[in-house]
Amino acid sequence: MREIPIESTAPPIAVSQGRPAILSSRYMVSSCHYLASFAGQRMFERGGNAIDAGVAAGIALNVLERHLTDFGGVAPIIVYRPGMAAPETIDGLGHWPASLDLETYRRRHGDDMPIGVERSVTPAAADAWLTALARHGRLTLAEVLAPSIELCDGFPVYPRLAAAIERLEERIRQWPTSAAVFLPDGRPPRTGEPFVQRDLGALFRRLALIEEVHAPRGRAAAILAARDAIYEGDIAREIAAFQAEAGGAITREDLREQRVRIEPAAHSTYRGIDVYSCGPWSQGPLVPMTLNLLEGYDIASFGPGSLRFLHTYVEAFKLAAADREGFFGDPEQVDVPIRGLLDKGYAALRRERIRDDRANPELPIPGDPWSHEGRSGPVGYRPRVAAGIGAPDTSFACAMDAEGNAFAATPSDPGLGAPLVRGLGMIVSTRGAQLWTTPGHPSAIAPRKRPRLTPNPALLMKNGRALMPFGCPGEDAQCQAMVQVVCNIVDFGMNTQAAIEAPRVISRSFPWTFHPHAYEPGVLQVEGRVSRDVRDALARLGHVIRDLPDFSPAAAGVCAVRRLEGGTLEGGADPRRESYAAGW
Repeated sequence: MREIPIESTAPPIAVSQGRPAILSSRYMVSSCHYLASFAGQRMFERGGNAIDAGVAAGIALNVLERHLTDFGGVAPIIVYRPGMAAPETIDGLGHWPASLDLETYRRRHGDDMPIGVERSVTPAAADAWLTALARHGRLTLAEVLAPSIELCDGFPVYPRLAAAIERLEERIRQWPTSAAVFLPDGRPPRTGEPFVQRDLGALFRRLALIEEVHAPRGRAAAILAARDAIYEGDIAREIAAFQAEAGGAITREDLREQRVRIEPAAHSTYRGIDVYSCGPWSQGPLVPMTLNLLEGYDIASFGPGSLRFLHTYVEAFKLAAADREGFFGDPEQVDVPIRGLLDKGYAALRRERIRDDRANPELPIPGDPWSHEGRSGPVGYRPRVAAGIGAPDTSFACAMDAEGNAFAATPSDPGLGAPLVRGLGMIVSTRGAQLWTTPGHPSAIAPRKRPRLTPNPALLMKNGRALMPFGCPGEDAQCQAMVQVVCNIVDFGMNTQAAIEAPRVISRSFPWTFHPHAYEPGVLQVEGRVSRDVRDALARLGHVIRDLPDFSPAAAGVCAVRRLEGGTLEGGADPRRESYAAGW
């Protein structure tokens, strides 16, 4: 018998990805910050399920990633538990003030949308977290908040947070309530220093106490009593008073009217896999719409990172994005032909517009999805070219367990984007920046209207079982990264981590959703690991190439948990952020 090399082989083994895919049998959490993933993992150890874990991780992100999220921001969620007919979404999205119409806003600000309370919509993240927990979790609110309360007592500042606060120091100094938290000792905190958020921790303790007082009413009722305090009780009064003082338009009545919408997820299929997304109140349907277009090609034969795949994908995404601009808006105020947009026959017609020999130099014209619903409707809106920067970003968390429960959420609204509400340590959502000041746009400002949200968690299912909750931060790069990850797994057979790490391209050839809605026709951002030959060939097809570093947060930051054939859970987390997966 002779020794056989296992690691030091000849030829040497090549490492093809930076991190391993995490494998576990009982549960898995993946999020955009390692401490948030550990917060979620603790819920499983207390007997919780994937929803408890996902909510705990999501609220922890509200504490850890203050430059990207906020407890007073947005938090769209998608959930599935065995026995449900289909996944449900919880919009986690606030509405524009009832007292403020487009004409009035334009008289005050023209086409501008000043940073701060002038962008306010009702805070909805807290509503979403507590509603999801009450409906689908097992643990108490106090148990789920415990890690976040610990984090509020202090966690080490990490480089990206330190850099964000330093860049925005001048803005923060204009808001005394924010400066007291984000500029301790009168300066931005340095990497490794403890970052303490006493007011936010006190708010969490206050909510846990309200739950305890109402515990005799039952677990769900006690959690919702805490929720009601934020929107109808003393906390609502504090929020409304601060908005009035700061010049915002959100009133107590707006807060009373805030109620998350719980509804079936948008749905299509891709090569026998069910694809579920958030509805057209978000950009979520772009994922199944783009996959419908790609399904007509033998993507697997193209090869990952190839010219043919990247060109075909980008042109398909442009077609879907044209229909997003043309038709998406709050379905409670806008007639959105979502059945037609998700129809396979409609995708087949749109697919004919993709050319192998050249890139579309701008956003294509919207299609006619109405006929695929058996009715007529108005032509889609066509955007204009615009310059500028829409800077806010987002985070993400997902969880899955051996029972088949699946959860994904995309919390957002930077806590550095508006003054913190005095005594509460949270902002009032600034997601109004994803409405338009342009008359005629389907997502133009209107009283009580929900913005067309970029955050959009998604879920793959197969044979009636949850297959993969997934999503990412990244503004309008989100759906682009999500589609590329799905293709990497389904078409190219990659494991979840490899699929996430693979180099990406991000189109800018449509309006970015944040004000001022920058639109750069033809521009394609390309990560540095895409081969030079492929980049040059994309340029010859007419794509306007803009190089990115090898790994860039501009290409989003996907996290996912996938159930393998035998039931093993496989977690992946994007090295483009502080993301980590954790399981057991």
